[in-house]
Amino acid sequence: MALSMRLSRGGSKKRPYYRIVVADARSPRDGRFIEKIGTYNPLLGKDDAQRIVLDGDRAKHWLGVGAQPTDRVARFLDAAGIKERAARNNPNKAEPGEKAKERAEERAEKLKAQQEAEAEAKASAAAAAAAPAETPNEDATNEGVSAEAPAEGADEPAAETPSDTSADQPAEG
Repeated sequence: MALSMRLSRGGSKKRPYYRIVVADARSPRDGRFIEKIGTYNPLLGKDDAQRIVLDGDRAKHWLGVGAQPTDRVARFLDAAGIKERAARNNPNKAEPGEKAKERAEERAEKLKAQQEAEAEAKASAAAAAAAPAETPNEDATNEGVSAEAPAEGADEPAAETPSDTSADQPAEG
């Protein structure tokens, strides 16, 4: 018969309360047990003395007989100084899953594309600002003057026409 030291749940819904029991490993979690050796109330604070109550002598007896504690009970026994528990190491515990990694890569790509677009916009703005500061070629200067001259000439007659018409008309009043 394989013996197990484990938690048996009691209490009401959303209000757990556990008994630390020695039971046959094949029996149900909350079913028949051989002996109750303590209690565990997770609702109490971690510094409360009543959070974990454990009969150390009976726990040592059952360990000597061959009862195997579950991981949670082994933690309680280690905290009470009854049985050493080797620390487990899971280096991948904090590593995100595959889907989370894919989403992070997509976000990184979008951010990189956005930063590149911003850099291009700044570069083009800097190039546009630097272009008038540079000394342009004589051909470009002549083209710029010839392109601007008709536009200025077209603006001037249009500006004179409304003012002339307003001066020609008699003032009402």
